[in-house]
Amino acid sequence: MTSSNNTAQSVELTTTEKVAFSLKKRHRKERNFRWAGKLAVSFGFLLVVILLTDIFLKARPAFHQNWVTIEIDYRAEWLGVDSAEAVAQGEGNYRSVLRKSLYQMFPEVKNRRAKRELAKIVSTNAEFAIQDFLKENPENIGKSTQVRVRLDDDIDSYLKDEPELGSIGPRINERQAKWIQRLVEDGRVEKLWNTEFFSNGDSRDPELAGVKGALTGTLLTMLVTLILSFPLGVAAALYLEEFAPRNRWTDIIEVNINNLAAVPSIIFGLLGLAVIINMFGLPRSAPLVGGIVLTLMTLPTIIIASRASIKAVPPSIREAALGLGASKMQTAFGHVLPMAMPGILTGTIIGMAQALGETAPLLMIGMVAFIVDVPGGVTDAATVLPVQIYLWADSPERAFLAKTSAAILVLLSFLLVMNSCAALLRKKFEKN
Repeated sequence: MTSSNNTAQSVELTTTEKVAFSLKKRHRKERNFRWAGKLAVSFGFLLVVILLTDIFLKARPAFHQNWVTIEIDYRAEWLGVDSAEAVAQGEGNYRSVLRKSLYQMFPEVKNRRAKRELAKIVSTNAEFAIQDFLKENPENIGKSTQVRVRLDDDIDSYLKDEPELGSIGPRINERQAKWIQRLVEDGRVEKLWNTEFFSNGDSRDPELAGVKGALTGTLLTMLVTLILSFPLGVAAALYLEEFAPRNRWTDIIEVNINNLAAVPSIIFGLLGLAVIINMFGLPRSAPLVGGIVLTLMTLPTIIIASRASIKAVPPSIREAALGLGASKMQTAFGHVLPMAMPGILTGTIIGMAQALGETAPLLMIGMVAFIVDVPGGVTDAATVLPVQIYLWADSPERAFLAKTSAAILVLLSFLLVMNSCAALLRKKFEKN
């Protein structure tokens, strides 16, 4: 009897030890999984930091511009005009004034080739800068005065690299390097904050290119998309969840909505080109057409997210409202929709963020065109930030690399502001 009791006790202890060992093994696996999760999060965060740091470092040169102060001689014979009225009407040969003033500053420049190289150190917009200065100060006709103009993009990039002054650089020969060194030593060159990057439209010259046109086009396109997609998506989701009968037709609609969410975005661009532009005759490269195309693309996302949010509202809310005498429509709009609104806004954020970064459908409707003017309405020709980034990234000029990175930062900032506004609205509805 004693022997059997000892054997049972031995078996019991062995089982306990097995359980303890199993617990240790499970705890070890849990710790390893936690460390793997932390490592994955840290690695992902590190990649994001590296990406943003790289973009920021490449974008820094775009936010500053080198200017040079030139002694401009507004001689009447060089201008070809001698009255303030003619200057106010835009008359005058300002290119000749600019070049001859440069030749005066560098009298050693004699041959034609050297003169061409000297003229290339300033921006092609310099003659318009001295014209605008004379329009504002017509009393300077026949006088010599100092005017600040932009340097050419090659010279600007050369100075931003902070080389040894006088040394040659990319697309800068020895003579130009010596001229730049002289201007810097004379204190005529200064680096200023590039406000024109935010106030100018696109340009073939990197030193003049800005994001105002693309940013305005993006705002107008997103506004059209939001105005069309949000009410249509919410109304469709509310109808399908609260009012539509359960039959074969609603099943077909649900399947099609789910399938549309997976359709490549360029298909919607082809649809916009074939139907919206060719059939209805709406203008190409307009925010109105871009907004309609992006609405078609984002509607499935908004509908699916909105339906999930409406379905998550507790049935007791509907039963209580109906029990107090509310109609089905009053219940849906007065009780179900407000409770589902945080989830609906989340789906809208996802859809709008997807639309904000889309390029392919907009290329198909002509928003890849070179647009200099800032659009004044939804029917004016425009481009958007993703397309502008694509165009600048494809440009051979070196200065456009910084412009591309800076435009990416502007796009990310726009996305952050849009998401922040939506998050504030979502929090407000959650409190209510």
